[in-house]
Amino acid sequence: VQLQASGGGLVQAGGSLRLSCVASRSIVSINAMGWYRQAPGKERELVASIISGGLSGGITNYEPSVRGRFTISRDNAKNTVYLLMNSLKPEDTAVYYCAAEFDDMSMSFSSWGQGTLVTVSS
Repeated sequence: VQLQASGGGLVQAGGSLRLSCVASRSIVSINAMGWYRQAPGKERELVASIISGGLSGGITNYEPSVRGRFTISRDNAKNTVYLLMNSLKPEDTAVYYCAAEFDDMSMSFSSWGQGTLVTVSS
């Protein structure tokens, strides 16, 4: 599946952004989708994931530093997964990538979007 991420930008600390990830086909049958981020000089980290529940919302998981501030959700009708980011902090500054189709053998996602830059000013 091809993924197109968007929604990044410059925001002040305490502000909000919503990232979108549009898939090239239906996401109903995709086993899991997630959002990663990579800050300058740091390793890429998984921020949030949603394990497919078919037509239902799915099970969500969050990196501890964003739990309670970020929300991952999906709109099956639009083939889109969102990442709503509230109470943004300067340390949230990073390139954010969406990913899909978790492979149990390699323990990694097999499809990736191109990344969208989020910059949080203090």
